[in-house]
Amino acid sequence: MPSNTPIQTGAHALPDAAHMSPGAKKLRDTYAIKPDAPVFMKEFGYYSLDRWIREGHIKGYEDLDALCKFDPPGDYGLGNLGWCEGGFLPIFEEKVLEDRGEYEVIQDFAGRHLLVFKGRRNGFMPEYIDHPVKDMLTWERDVKWRMDFGAPGRMEGLQRTIAEAKKHAAQGLMIVANLVGGYMYLRSLMGPEGILYMLYDEPELVRDCMETWFSLADRAYEVIQKEVTIDEFFLGEDICYNHGSLISPDMIKEFLFPYYQQLYTNIKRRNIDRSRHVYFQVDTDGYCLPVIPLYKEIGMDMMSPFEVASNCDVVAARQQYPDLVMSGGMDKREIAKGREAIDRMVDRIMPPLRKSGGYIPTCDHGVPEEVAFEDFLHFRGRLREYSQ
Repeated sequence: MPSNTPIQTGAHALPDAAHMSPGAKKLRDTYAIKPDAPVFMKEFGYYSLDRWIREGHIKGYEDLDALCKFDPPGDYGLGNLGWCEGGFLPIFEEKVLEDRGEYEVIQDFAGRHLLVFKGRRNGFMPEYIDHPVKDMLTWERDVKWRMDFGAPGRMEGLQRTIAEAKKHAAQGLMIVANLVGGYMYLRSLMGPEGILYMLYDEPELVRDCMETWFSLADRAYEVIQKEVTIDEFFLGEDICYNHGSLISPDMIKEFLFPYYQQLYTNIKRRNIDRSRHVYFQVDTDGYCLPVIPLYKEIGMDMMSPFEVASNCDVVAARQQYPDLVMSGGMDKREIAKGREAIDRMVDRIMPPLRKSGGYIPTCDHGVPEEVAFEDFLHFRGRLREYSQ
């Protein structure tokens, strides 16, 4: 069969087993919650790389793939529409606003004013001093036009993404519509306190921000879906803290869910391969268990990363939600304690979740700097024992 026939593009149908990559097969089995299937091996992320490089263990991120025997990628993210901020084009000018000795105040690409270490931008949480949206005037003057679908360069970026997505889809990789979720988007515009006031004081401003979010995403995915079938709808939401959601369930239903439901419905309706299930994943830090049933009402299939410090327990979550795909749940604090703590954690979590399927074991956020390299390798080695 010629390589350019529809079935080999991955758009009209999944490629057969002979043309599907090992990572794609394994990840698709995980999403299908196939009992006792081999466990997909990857890591969430790292705050520890600088230390490990400085100590001479690795030269860069790429070295970890071989050392930890991670699986090859099983998905491809479409990107282009923001991650913790909106899909601005153009972005704000990044510049130093104020010198404060060993610190400086900068404007970042999302228009926020941040207090940071002088000359250092990564590896720590900055102090957020100001956000770009104060009212309808500042929204329309400074921000809204940056989310115009017709911005110069937008279509060129989408065409490059489509070309890459088609290559990966031909190998069976899951094509992921990954974008910033509504709460995290609004928080980046107004700040965590500002959005709480705006929901009550300026509801029409919030709705206009969400209409703009929806319009950009919907039009971009409409272009992509003319040639590509989407397998997953992924929201970077971060809507929880240590006791539950940061805004009320009623606010979530009023200001976020109508836009989520419409976008998710449109993505499913436009897919070239209409028979394929479109998985819906929500990524949120904090104590996520109270919002699981809420998001399941609009079709959520998967959640991550189950932060243990916020009282998330993936074993308990599996008992309560046997149909939920999960990723994360390995306590960063226990990994930092050394091998005995790692062994206790892994041997408690992995047997029941390997048996049930539908679980990707990773650190419950970026691996922190205090984790020793040798202990991290031990952690990943113990997980591999359960992966085959």
